[in-house]
Amino acid sequence: MEKLNQLWPGEDNRTFDYDDPNDRTTFMTSMVKCMNALEAKGFTDQFKVEGEELINLTTEKNYKPHEVEAVNFYRFEGITDPEDMAILYAIVTVDGSKGTLADGYGMSADAATGAFMLGVEISKKVQKGQ
Repeated sequence: MEKLNQLWPGEDNRTFDYDDPNDRTTFMTSMVKCMNALEAKGFTDQFKVEGEELINLTTEKNYKPHEVEAVNFYRFEGITDPEDMAILYAIVTVDGSKGTLADGYGMSADAATGAFMLGVEISKKVQKGQ
């Protein structure tokens, strides 16, 4: 947080109120179910990486890695093909935008997205005892 305040010249409008753990039971068995659950929690924007910036496809605003936090992430593996892997990030930006960023995982990962995410603070919530 302190690092972000040093790098971001504007007001940080993130609420830091997301603290839901990943549900390790069975209700988030597909990316669609997970995206729907996140959308219900306010993660309604869609993001993509172009070059060295994250673009909010809803507002068309651009962000650098230090202006973004992944408050959680979810990995998925194809039922019939273990190489069909994906990752979904729950993203919060410094201006308070909340949404999701999807990428392939492993061999199918996008190089630009991977490079961008290396500079992003990533949190992962887990339920106690798991």
